[in-house]
Amino acid sequence: MSKRGQNEGSIYKRKDGRWTAVLNLGFQDGRRKRKTYYGETRKQVQEQLSAAMRSQQLGLPIPSERENVGHLLQTWFQNVAVARVRPKTAQSYKWIIDQHLIPMIGHTRLAKLTASDIQSLLNDKRKTGLKPRTVQHIHAILRIALGQAVKWDLVARNVAKLVDSPTVSRSEVNVLGPDAARALLAAVEGHRLSALFSTCVSLGLRQGEALGLRWEDLDLIRGTLDVRFSLQRIDGKLQLVEPKTNRSRRRLVLPAVCVAAFQRHRARQQQERTVAGDGWHSTGLVFTSSLGTALDGPNVTHQFQRLLKVAGLPRMRFHDLRHTCATLLLVQGIHPRLVMELLGHSQIALTMNTYTHVLPLMKKEVAERMNEILTAPDPDDGFPEKRLN
Repeated sequence: MSKRGQNEGSIYKRKDGRWTAVLNLGFQDGRRKRKTYYGETRKQVQEQLSAAMRSQQLGLPIPSERENVGHLLQTWFQNVAVARVRPKTAQSYKWIIDQHLIPMIGHTRLAKLTASDIQSLLNDKRKTGLKPRTVQHIHAILRIALGQAVKWDLVARNVAKLVDSPTVSRSEVNVLGPDAARALLAAVEGHRLSALFSTCVSLGLRQGEALGLRWEDLDLIRGTLDVRFSLQRIDGKLQLVEPKTNRSRRRLVLPAVCVAAFQRHRARQQQERTVAGDGWHSTGLVFTSSLGTALDGPNVTHQFQRLLKVAGLPRMRFHDLRHTCATLLLVQGIHPRLVMELLGHSQIALTMNTYTHVLPLMKKEVAERMNEILTAPDPDDGFPEKRLN
């Protein structure tokens, strides 16, 4: 009988009736290494052995039989995700892992996880009434974690990439027109947070960015505002965290109406500080409670929606003030690149994809401007007359 060579396998039946397949991996560091598979039938271990041998031939790592999906997710979250994403994002990752992934596929062997398993998981989540966006996030987290497993040589390929995420219809953007925006600002006039609402309409700040503003981030003499932090609730506590992206860290020029609003707001806060006396909390934040403490986003949103009702305006999200700012500027012909810089978007495509509802109006404006150029020539248009040959 000839000697079995490297990367060849053998199959035999144990005395207890179970089948065993052994893959010879050759010598590593002077010691022979083997990979052993067990199964109830010869076919089971033959399939595992064949898959392992194919991986070897393709230069791919041999899948581990012991690692399960739950352990991978927990290891990836603690060692990779926490260090790479913002605290609030990490919280959402952990919630999805604990509530949706581990209960469903946590005990599944990593090497045996299939695209069909993942597709069934996503389908089941949709049937329970989970929003498509949440199901999409479940798939995304699993795909990222399995991608890390490939880098760690725990699996040969990322089976999550073979599964399509559910389609998510783009939610309709609710915005205020010029008249409605003026009506809102008139309704909030005199309110202790009127500067907050006017700033978000004028500059398109995210709610967390606005609530995370400190007085040291404002220069009312030069008329500038620096976005450096965002206020978020993490583990039950309001904390200042870094902005979403490098683009989110930005310096904005304040419209005169905002400068005046901040000056009035500072005077009001000084009065509240005097009234509070020793009960005042020196947080350095621009927008605070009457005792100087940070404001909780949901509470601010409730106040905003009550003011909408007072103004006779339809109910909308606080975030729609950001959409209102961008829409008003784009409709007025402000270049999308400038709007992108104002909002802190990472790419201009994100700006344009978010505000596709403005495109018809912009296209109409382009057509009208071109019509003016072609039908009403101006002798002083700056273009010298040239003869075309």
